Amino acid sequence: MPQDPLKTAPGRPDSGWSRATESLQNEQFKRVFIGNMAFFLAMGGQGVVRPWIAYQLTDSALSLGIVSAAMAIPMFFISPLGGALADRVERRGLIMTAQTLAILTELIVLGLFVSDRIEFWHLVVAAASLGCSFPLMMPARSAIVYALVGRRHLGAAMGLNMTGMNATRVLGPALAGFLIAAIGVTGAYVVDLVLYGIALASMFTVQRLPPPEAARLEPLLSNITGGFKYLLEDRFVSMLLLFGLLPQFLVMPFMTMIPVFAEKVWMTGPEGVGILSAAVGMGAVLGSFYVAGRSQDMPRLRLMMLSAITFSLFLAAFAWSPFFWPAVVLSLFANVGASIFSTLNNVAIQLVIPDEVRGRVSSFLMMSVSLPLLGSLPMGWIADKIGAPAAVGASSLLAVVAVLLFYVLSPALRNLDERVKAKSESI
Repeated sequence: MPQDPLKTAPGRPDSGWSRATESLQNEQFKRVFIGNMAFFLAMGGQGVVRPWIAYQLTDSALSLGIVSAAMAIPMFFISPLGGALADRVERRGLIMTAQTLAILTELIVLGLFVSDRIEFWHLVVAAASLGCSFPLMMPARSAIVYALVGRRHLGAAMGLNMTGMNATRVLGPALAGFLIAAIGVTGAYVVDLVLYGIALASMFTVQRLPPPEAARLEPLLSNITGGFKYLLEDRFVSMLLLFGLLPQFLVMPFMTMIPVFAEKVWMTGPEGVGILSAAVGMGAVLGSFYVAGRSQDMPRLRLMMLSAITFSLFLAAFAWSPFFWPAVVLSLFANVGASIFSTLNNVAIQLVIPDEVRGRVSSFLMMSVSLPLLGSLPMGWIADKIGAPAAVGASSLLAVVAVLLFYVLSPALRNLDERVKAKSESI
């Protein structure tokens, strides 16, 4: 059990802001947080730079989907391995190894681009390589936060982490777009590599944190299958995972439809895509920061249900809005709800799982990153048949029905607050 390294300073006001930022008093967590922000800022930037190069090479929108799929597929299938490694090897070292792989991959692509030898297949291979490194580091990142701040401050630390990650979703692409225009693709690529280097250097200064002894004694394959076995045996954690995945699959694929809304519904062009994407990111920042500022012992079921339902209803209103600027506001509020829901769900899972399976359970959360890509396939097919507004609106209303049915049919969910308190105290 990690120690509780944070103590509230005497006379410090017990405000939402102080609770949200209290974890930064822990010097080790601060270093991890800085490294995370630098890494995800660079990753967000590369989410613009790499597709830009791909489109310049091919002049094909399909090429963008191919590059995304090349990254998403290994992310989905390698996540269980990443979770098992996070529970059996030194976590800081695992993160640094995966980050080094990402830097080497990007250095190779930059070298090919500067020498004018870059080809489209190089980008596909690079995306697949990054898709392999990402699931190796993310479960370890989740596990290392718990080890550094302890159970008492886990909710605020995770909320702050998600706030920063959501902020990079806005700042990273915006910074990359500005840099491409100001100093060119090569300059933007170099800036992202510098950020990757800052992330690696920051993690290097974090103390070594050995994994739980029990996990290291088992063969690797047993560790991987043990994660699945744990979920089969602990139905409460499985229920939380499934409940958290519902909006990811049914509603979050609307992100892939933003260009369609901007071009075909409101006729705003690329500027509309940028404004809507910024509103989505800002809503996610506000939602996760709100959770970070709340007490970890707060009742969470009512807020989870409310945020899931309002998220879906606001998004349905967004889809059917005849005007652009009201839709921007609706998308912002929708993603406040989405962020509150996902942050509360993730923190609840982290509170009730034992540390020896933390990396593996976190890897299943990592697999959910690929679900919006999978959900975008049926949503895109339906949008071609009946239009994007009807597809997104119907999917949003279906999510409301699914969430309510989940509540009615799951006694464990209705007793969520009591179960989280009982399980967290028993660990």
